[in-house]
Amino acid sequence: MSFQSMYRERKREAADAVRLVQDGDTIVVPIAAGEPPALLHALSQQRREFRDVTVFQMLPLHQPDYFDPATTEHVRHSSPFLGAPNRRGVHEGWIDVVPAHFSEVPRLIRRGLVPSDVVFAHASPMNEDGMLAVGLSPDYTMAAIEKARTVLLEVNPRVPFAHGPCRVHISKVTAVVENDEPLIEIPPTAIGEAERAIAGYVGELVPDGATLQIGIGAIPDAVVQQLATKRDLGIHTEMFGDGILSLLEAGVATNRRKNRHPGVTIATFALGSHRLYDYLDDNPTVQMHPVDVTNDPVLAGQNDRLHSINGSLQVDLIGQCGSESLAHRPYSGTGGQFDFVRAANRSEDGRSFIVLPSTAKGGTISRIAPTLAPGTHVTTSKNDVDHVVTEYGVARLRGRTARQRAEALIAIAHPDFRAELTEAAEQLRLV
Repeated sequence: MSFQSMYRERKREAADAVRLVQDGDTIVVPIAAGEPPALLHALSQQRREFRDVTVFQMLPLHQPDYFDPATTEHVRHSSPFLGAPNRRGVHEGWIDVVPAHFSEVPRLIRRGLVPSDVVFAHASPMNEDGMLAVGLSPDYTMAAIEKARTVLLEVNPRVPFAHGPCRVHISKVTAVVENDEPLIEIPPTAIGEAERAIAGYVGELVPDGATLQIGIGAIPDAVVQQLATKRDLGIHTEMFGDGILSLLEAGVATNRRKNRHPGVTIATFALGSHRLYDYLDDNPTVQMHPVDVTNDPVLAGQNDRLHSINGSLQVDLIGQCGSESLAHRPYSGTGGQFDFVRAANRSEDGRSFIVLPSTAKGGTISRIAPTLAPGTHVTTSKNDVDHVVTEYGVARLRGRTARQRAEALIAIAHPDFRAELTEAAEQLRLV
């Protein structure tokens, strides 16, 4: 049978494909732009026909109708990383959180600790060899496809046919659903004075030839703007976004000096503009890999001069970083921050930067705190934190005493809070 015949045999309407889900199944859905809207809509429409179905997905960007507290006995959502669509459900108790490092999610799936009975994923059109690419987010999707009984791919001509180990043969696919609606895009983030100041400090410390991991948000986007004069930067990251695209197009990032995958940009999910997705299509200079490759601290740390840049919500005076919760209330997730902090620590001449504005809530709260708020989820430990950067400067913590750390962090806190922090540090016997 030809590949085209196999494809036609598997073609379904979304409503029919979703009926392949069985009671008690766990459906694994890719991160962000990899999520397939037609399949999720069909599942939402039919959710009352199922019982005890779980949808496992990091960082959803849409809000499907199955996000419904009244129907969780039918279909319930669980996630290792929250965004606006699923945060409220976690706070109200009808969406579940799965604590995990991003790099370890494929291993959890392979070991059956996170079940994978069914996969819903966005995919590119099939090529002449019968391959479809899930290049928008191979992350944990490839491991889930290996384990799944049923693989449902939503084929969209706008999904790039990416390079790297992100392809699935039609013989491994249970059903395909065709859809051509526009892919989700994210607009540029607003960059203020504090973000520009932080980015300036980080940019000064990134040398020519550094390999970069850049997280999500206004500060990482601002950092990219500070790197225009650098040479031969490399990219080994988790998210491939428009900031990184600008470095590649300008010739600032060449990947020539990377130890692993020289000459090639490495990422595990793509999220940005249509221009970004078009750049990714059939481009051999960008490879999309599973997250247990991109975020593995041992593998990523084999790149010399690895510099990781990630945000946090709060840092205490010994350097503990609370990057994923507001006190006990989950806000995002561990993601890949700790993966890349560890990788940068392993890297020859590597550095990691935890970046954050000095205050929150209109300047009424200091993000540099004597201790983390009770219940805060610690993302990066005091033993691993390297540099902390605010708009007031850089605190280098790695290898320093608790007293030296407290002094350095107070020095980069907002001036309005430094006396208060010093008094608290004295009471804690840190200074």
